[in-house]
Amino acid sequence: MKLTLRGVIFSALFAAILVLFSFIKIPLPTSPVPITLQTLAVMLAGGLLGARYGFLSMALVVVLTALGFPLLAGTGGIAKVLGPSGGFIMIWPICALLIGLILPRIRLKGIKGYIAAFLVLEVFGSLFAYLAGVPWLMYKVPAYSFADAMAAGCYPFLAGDAIKAVVAALIIAPVRQVFPPQRLTGSSSHSIVKTENSQDALTH
Repeated sequence: MKLTLRGVIFSALFAAILVLFSFIKIPLPTSPVPITLQTLAVMLAGGLLGARYGFLSMALVVVLTALGFPLLAGTGGIAKVLGPSGGFIMIWPICALLIGLILPRIRLKGIKGYIAAFLVLEVFGSLFAYLAGVPWLMYKVPAYSFADAMAAGCYPFLAGDAIKAVVAALIIAPVRQVFPPQRLTGSSSHSIVKTENSQDALTH
């Protein structure tokens, strides 16, 4: 599919947001994986840019970091992407893609819309990432059992991820009412929500 200039610009912007958020981190004495705001950037990219450009924005960071650009908390290189937290890093584009695919199928109006948005963001922006992050952590730290990897790479982050999903839902739901991904990125595709909103307008 053809990319639009506006879409590429916004992809670069959200990639920059991810880079910025990577500098906000809290190291954990019991884990090689720090607490950061990076997951929030992934949720926002998928939720606001849609599947194609959400994926592109996160993939830009992963690829450029692997090539040596110091984008993640001032560090880069293939060793960063393949390090203990590499499973989480490499899954970011897929998380954004899945969020971008599913959110357009949800009406983000009212309390039910916010709850639905939260669930999508929590499942695909947070929980889904652990499917790659935890096994990769076990691979990189052979001394870790599955229980050790969960204790070091999952449990300490669950509450924070839920808060990020709430924040992302509170941002994405109202913004998408005014600026759906198609309008934001200049795409010609249409979402189910946009179609439903158009039908609502015709019946009022």
